[in-house]
Amino acid sequence: MRSTFMGLETARRGMYTQQGALYTTGHNISNANTPGFTRQRVNFEQTEPYPAVGMNRPEMPGQMGTGVKAGSVQRVRESFLDVQYRGENNKLGYWESRAESYGKLEEIMNEPSESGLSKTMDMFWQSLQDLAVNPTNPGARSVVRQRGIAVAETFNYLHNSLSSVKSDLKNEIDVTNKEINSLTYQISKINEQIRDVEPHGYLPNDLYDERDRLVDQLSSLANIRVDYVSSGGNALAIAEGSAVIKMVNETGSELGILVSQVGYNEVKVNFDGADGSVKTISIGNTSRDFIDMKSSGKLKAVIESYGYDDKGKATGVYTDMLNELDNLAFTFANEFNNQHIKGISPNELDNKPPTDKSFFSDNAIGDRKGYAGRIKISKAIEDSLDNIATSKGPLSDATKGDATNALALANILNKDFDYKNGGTQELSNFKSHYESVIGGMAVLSQEAVRLTNNSTSLRQAVDEKRQATSSVSLDEEMTNMIQFQQAYNASARMISITDELLDKIINGMGTGGR
Repeated sequence: MRSTFMGLETARRGMYTQQGALYTTGHNISNANTPGFTRQRVNFEQTEPYPAVGMNRPEMPGQMGTGVKAGSVQRVRESFLDVQYRGENNKLGYWESRAESYGKLEEIMNEPSESGLSKTMDMFWQSLQDLAVNPTNPGARSVVRQRGIAVAETFNYLHNSLSSVKSDLKNEIDVTNKEINSLTYQISKINEQIRDVEPHGYLPNDLYDERDRLVDQLSSLANIRVDYVSSGGNALAIAEGSAVIKMVNETGSELGILVSQVGYNEVKVNFDGADGSVKTISIGNTSRDFIDMKSSGKLKAVIESYGYDDKGKATGVYTDMLNELDNLAFTFANEFNNQHIKGISPNELDNKPPTDKSFFSDNAIGDRKGYAGRIKISKAIEDSLDNIATSKGPLSDATKGDATNALALANILNKDFDYKNGGTQELSNFKSHYESVIGGMAVLSQEAVRLTNNSTSLRQAVDEKRQATSSVSLDEEMTNMIQFQQAYNASARMISITDELLDKIINGMGTGGR
């Protein structure tokens, strides 16, 4: 025989459970606009039926339900979509940073334009052609000197601008490095809080959300894989446990542990390569060569833009462009000087030879590195226009009206030289080589922009799927609110009815003999 009061307990359980569901619905609604929040649901479970199996069970036609209970409050989230999102976010972080670097590079080089290096060289060539027509004209000589100064200043500007951006990239590497360490530290601390809660049988959903939000940010900076380790104790089967985060390469092989079950390892980018480039990256106590890591993300893109060590040689987007500028300036100035020295200037014909017959600064004889930032007109040319050698030597045969050397100087731009500085490229003239450098830059920039757009679209598509599953829908929550409210009211009404039944039994039965 079951208890007369059994209906009260069943209804009470219904009220409490529906009330908990209403609280959870209110929590969802309150956080509808909270970044990273995942909607939650109450997992309803039936309580044990009555009677239980046993020798002293009452004789009844079957087991009766005893109500409902809230088994757990769980996030509505699809982990597979998280993995997809972080993969696309990682690619976007890489290509977005790379596109930004190339965008700045294109702005500095400013080709084609009326103020770029190519146009400046064309104007210098034209001034030499004009001088060849009238070698005794002081105005033509003055234009050659001014256009030569413009060439040197354009090289100086490009070198200084690229060097400034490269310095900014070094700072950005440090900032990105610190951001990675900050995120891994925060994730490690959240892991500690989760390990304190889960063994007691609870699901710290809000901590899960914050951790996932931080992991999403980290995925844009470095290529990571996230595994989970149980907290032990009385943790529920659906508890996520501690997140163990590893930096991996393109094939998924482990490069180092960023966040372990009980702590985290700091990442350090080391500028220990050639010319101050990045050679190694340390994760905790282990170091790996950057070129062997093959791990994408923003950090890799910034390092590739700044410069890294490849078998003892510094390379990278800005490092390579600075080298190209140095090669262009050095080779052009050196060849131009060689031809200029062969000629005879009016001052030499007047028995006033200059101490230096170079047209550009004689630093062209020294090291190529950084020459684009040092190139300038020689002091002899600055001091006197008549030190410009327009006549062909030797001195005994030269005349002031001879423009043979002026034509030879103009032809330097069209002659083939090794502007690659011993590279694999064949000899080419200044314009052809410069066009190939600018064209290569444009192709790589276009690729970075295209892949940024592709990655943005793919990440957005995955994020929309993730939001469809995890985000709060106010319409759905309002529907749930009505549903839970009605269930709560029905349970309360059941208590009222049971109360009336009990009142009849207690106060109305057994009064017939009075």
